[in-house]
Amino acid sequence: MLLCGLVFPLVVTGFAQVLLHDQANGSLAHLNGSNGRKVGSYLVAQNFSFPFFFHSRNATLSASGVDPDITLADALSQIPRISGATNITQGDLSSLVSQNIERTSLFFGDGYLNVLRLNLALIHNFQTTYCSTPPLSYCE
Repeated sequence: MLLCGLVFPLVVTGFAQVLLHDQANGSLAHLNGSNGRKVGSYLVAQNFSFPFFFHSRNATLSASGVDPDITLADALSQIPRISGATNITQGDLSSLVSQNIERTSLFFGDGYLNVLRLNLALIHNFQTTYCSTPPLSYCE
């Protein structure tokens, strides 16, 4: 009981903290780099509902409802809404989407986008828009 209930979990936790520190602590995202305010986890979907952000997949399209990624087509379909809400050109938003495409491997797999990472890039690249966006200011 001591071996399986105490020693083994402590050893696994210790290895995880040393070898995979970021993942073991939940892959936390910070608003302005590692010293900024914690705004979520890259591993779990965030509830973005404002029209000036990219939104996560509808829960009915994700088996768990907490999938943090969207397809490229889904991201591109949201560009007109975001452009209308922020006055950022659709070309600039398309470029931002293209720069943030991730793949499961270098050559294989469809492209996807992490919604939190994409929205943080949106805030970072268009600070003049998002630092003054009501109802909240997204800059520190």
